[in-house]
Amino acid sequence: MSDRGRIELERSLGSIVVGERHRRDPGDLTTLVDSMKRVGLLQPVTITPDGYLICGYRRLEAAKQLGWSTLRVWVRSGISDDLTKLLAERDENLTHKPLSAIESAHLFEEMKALLQEDADRRMKANQFKAENHETAGHPGRPESGQPESPTGRTSRQAALLVTQKASHNRLEQILAIERVAADRDLPKDVRQVADDEIAAIRNGGAVDPSYQRVMAAKRVAEMMKPGAQAALDDAADEALKQAQEDRRRRVKENRARREAEAANTKRSTRSFNLRWAELDGWSSKYAPEQIAREIKPDDWTLFIRVVDETRAFADAVHRLRGPVGTPEL
Repeated sequence: MSDRGRIELERSLGSIVVGERHRRDPGDLTTLVDSMKRVGLLQPVTITPDGYLICGYRRLEAAKQLGWSTLRVWVRSGISDDLTKLLAERDENLTHKPLSAIESAHLFEEMKALLQEDADRRMKANQFKAENHETAGHPGRPESGQPESPTGRTSRQAALLVTQKASHNRLEQILAIERVAADRDLPKDVRQVADDEIAAIRNGGAVDPSYQRVMAAKRVAEMMKPGAQAALDDAADEALKQAQEDRRRRVKENRARREAEAANTKRSTRSFNLRWAELDGWSSKYAPEQIAREIKPDDWTLFIRVVDETRAFADAVHRLRGPVGTPEL
């Protein structure tokens, strides 16, 4: 029987290639085995022309438990590239037993890589098309058709395809934990923490707390490596140096700000009176001959400038006070 590129026939179980599948646990097959024993296989499994299993992993496992030697299959043409096979397997998993968190992470990782490869192929095809000035009627199709993926980053696309949710961070965390568990350069106790957390996730545990525990263990291990203390000391010295420089900069900026504020702030009349009360009779305390002999040119210039500023200030006040007051200087 043929239907839209699909041919139904009998196939020996041994000739069906399961390959590296992402479902590790087919789940409880009791109900399915009983059903197939009573009424047979109602829906054939689906394979590619070369025998690669696309849909029907649990039905295949149930047939093996029943001791069947052959199985009715649908041979589906037009499923030739890895991405399309993976999407077909995804659809099979979503409509039957859901993938576990670990299985979803593995499928997500491969889906992400294949989506990126597919995007790269399309980009190269478009570049080739542009370079050769192809017309709109000859689009230069990529190796596989565009999957029904949403827009956005590849990781987000892959997560949506696998879980129907934007769960890429959670899936990336699972993969990161597995990388720690497999990293032989890390201490055994750190890898054991990762193994334990993977087991907890398999049993339904939350992913983020497990991820945080594993990353914390990894950071502690990195701090315990030979030479790590020296690196930490260098980092601490650099941080202290930077803090000291920041403090000096802030002190300098604050001083400049205070000086600017002081320059723009006028003091009170009381302060004025006190200043000149302190200076009253000041000239009698110095000998003009000694000052003339010993004062430096810059200091004398400063004195003259202050005298000129004082005279100008006195003139301004005298004019504002009117005819009443002390004589003009």
